[in-house]
Amino acid sequence: MFSNKTVLITGGTGSFGKKYVKTLLERYSPKKIIIYSRDELKQFEMQQDYNQECMRYFIGDVRDRERLTQAMNGVDFVIHAAALKQVPAAEYNPMECIKTNIHGAENVISAALANEVEKVIALSTDKAANPINLYGATKLVSDKLFVAANNISGGHKTTFSVVRYGNVVGSRGSVVPFFNKLIKEGACEIPVTHKEMTRFWITLQHGVDFVLKNFERMLGGEIFIPKIPSMRIMDLAKAMAPEIPVKIIGIRPGEKLHEIMCPSDNSYHTYEYDDHFVIAPAITFSSRTNDFTSNNLSEAGQEVTPGFEYNSLSNDHFLTVDELIQFNKQST
Repeated sequence: MFSNKTVLITGGTGSFGKKYVKTLLERYSPKKIIIYSRDELKQFEMQQDYNQECMRYFIGDVRDRERLTQAMNGVDFVIHAAALKQVPAAEYNPMECIKTNIHGAENVISAALANEVEKVIALSTDKAANPINLYGATKLVSDKLFVAANNISGGHKTTFSVVRYGNVVGSRGSVVPFFNKLIKEGACEIPVTHKEMTRFWITLQHGVDFVLKNFERMLGGEIFIPKIPSMRIMDLAKAMAPEIPVKIIGIRPGEKLHEIMCPSDNSYHTYEYDDHFVIAPAITFSSRTNDFTSNNLSEAGQEVTPGFEYNSLSNDHFLTVDELIQFNKQST
C-alpha cells in the first residue's frame, strides 16, 4: 500500500515517528517519507540513522498552516503525531497546548484538503476519553475535528480517521525510561503516584503496526482502538526494581487513576472486531452511510452491549510481572 507513495509524518522525530519510518523502510519501497517537525537538532540526529534517498526533512510547526500546506504538496498519506503531550505541562501552559493540539489539528486538515491527500490518520490518546485534564480535552477536540473533516471535505477525495491507544512502553517521557534512569543513578526509592493506578500498555511496534493496518481498514470518520493489556503501576515497579522500595508521592495535576478508551456514553456507536474496537461518528455523513459493521478489509464488527466501557481497571487482560519484564525488553 505504501510502496511508491509519499508519506508525511508530523512530529516525525518522536518515538512513534522513528519506529514508523523504520517499519516503512523495512516493509515497503516508499517514494518519499517526509518528516515534518520543529526541532532542527532532533531532525539532524534522526538523519544520522535515516538518510535514505527517499527521506525528506521539513522544519515547520503544525501551528503554521502555510508551511504545512507547502510540505503536503504531492503527499498521499499523512500521520498526524505532533502534539504537546505532557499532562502537567499542559495544565500549567494551557494556551500553548491548545495552539498545538487544536489549532494544529485544524491546520493539518486544511493542508490535507488543499493538497488532495488520500488518507489522514491522527494519533489520539486514552486521555481523550472522558478527559479530566487539558491535554485529554485538547485531544478530544482534535478527534472531533478529524471526524467532522470527512463531512466538510466536499468534493475532495481526502478521508480522515483517528487511532487511539494507551501508554507506549519506553516512549520518550514515559514512566519506563524514567524508572530506568533512577535505577541507573542508584535511587533509594521508586516514586509512584498511587498504588492502585492502572494503565493500558502497548509496545511501540504494536502501535505502528496498528496504524499501518488501519490505513487499509479505514472508511473515514471512525476512531480505532486496539485491544491491549493493562498493567498495575505497582507491578511495573516490581518488574523493574524488585529490590528498591516504592514511595507514594500522590497523583500529579490532571492525572487519572485509571484510563478509558471506549467510554460507556459512546457504547451506542461502538463496534467490536476481533482485535480492536471502532467508535463510529455520532454525526451523519452527507456523502455516505454510517455503516461501520465492516471495513475495507471486509472484517466484520458487532455492536457492543449498551453501557459497555473499555477501562484499564476492568480490562480482562492484565500483564503479570514476568510479562511486564518481557514487554520492557521489547521497548529497548
